[in-house]
Amino acid sequence: MANVYVEPIPKGREGAIEGYVLELTSNARVNQTTYKTQEQAIKDAKSLGHKPLVARVRNTNKGNPDHWRSAD
Repeated sequence: MANVYVEPIPKGREGAIEGYVLELTSNARVNQTTYKTQEQAIKDAKSLGHKPLVARVRNTNKGNPDHWRSAD
């Protein structure tokens, strides 16, 4: 099972969260779907066979494990 990151968009602190996307470590999107809720993104990631990680902070860095927690 590969880790995927449930990223809020837009990234950073600009404005309200418009949705969530699934990204790999390389910032490549797993699919082109934008999810309305974090829960929907997590369910889809699991159904695709991935291990979803959700952000603990708004400004994320995939190389910093303190910024992420398992969605399990």
